Amino acid sequence: QMQLVESGGGLVQAGASLRLSCIASGRVFSNYAMGWFRQAPGKERESVAAINWTGRLTVYADSVKGRFTISRGNGKNTVTLQMNSLKPEDTALYYCSAGQLVRTMVPEYWGQGTQVTVSS
Repeated sequence: QMQLVESGGGLVQAGASLRLSCIASGRVFSNYAMGWFRQAPGKERESVAAINWTGRLTVYADSVKGRFTISRGNGKNTVTLQMNSLKPEDTALYYCSAGQLVRTMVPEYWGQGTQVTVSS
C-alpha cells in the first residue's frame, strides 16, 4: 500500500509563511492526484488544494486562493503546499492525500497529519 508522510507544520504568527511537504512511498501509482486537506477542532475536514498527476491542473479552496500554492516534485511522488500570509483561521491539522481529481479531490490514502497553528 501507499504511505504518505507530512512535515513542515509549526506555530507561527499571523502574516508568516510555512511550507508543508509530503512524500509518498510504497506502492505508488504515477497517475494519482495529490492534495491537502485540513481539519480544525469541531469542524469538518475540508479540501484545501489539489494537483493532478501531471502537475498541470490545480484547484484551491476559495479561502486560500492567492495565498497558498500547491506543487509536485520532479519525481511526482512529492507534493508541497506553500502557505503565505497565514491567518488564525488557517489553524488546523493538515493532511496529505493521494487519489483522484475530477473537479474535486477524492482521497484514497491519507497521511497522519501535521499541525499548523497561527497566532494573532
